[in-house]
Amino acid sequence: MKVILQKSVDKLGVPGDVVDVADGYARNYLMPRGLAVRASKGGVKHVESLKRAHATRVSLEQREAQEVADRLTASPIKVRARVGEEGRLFGSVTASELAEEIERQTGVKVDRHDVHLDEPIRSIGVHEVRVHLFADVDPVVPVEVEPAE
Repeated sequence: MKVILQKSVDKLGVPGDVVDVADGYARNYLMPRGLAVRASKGGVKHVESLKRAHATRVSLEQREAQEVADRLTASPIKVRARVGEEGRLFGSVTASELAEEIERQTGVKVDRHDVHLDEPIRSIGVHEVRVHLFADVDPVVPVEVEPAE
């Protein structure tokens, strides 16, 4: 069955896409949830308006994400941790701790899954951490780990 997507559906498409799916999937899942409507001849104009609205919404969200990225990279995020000999931390600074600190210091809510660390931070100093905010908006945020007194 050919349907026109009304909302983004993972692994299927974005609003305005005309896709061919199994009849049961369309009738039992997509249509009842308002994710899609049956494709018809009159739906072509509807498709164009959906695509325009989606493109406008995406560009606005990307612009907002870029503004947030600029705020995050403006100054380093300071994290205090207990330190042992030679600047090594007792434990480590994890992605969830960084997400909490980013929210506390900048007011920007970031999910811990969007904070990308190759491995937890285990030493004092300045470290660079990539934070995923939106498609193609992945700022590198400086994180300054200081000893707690």
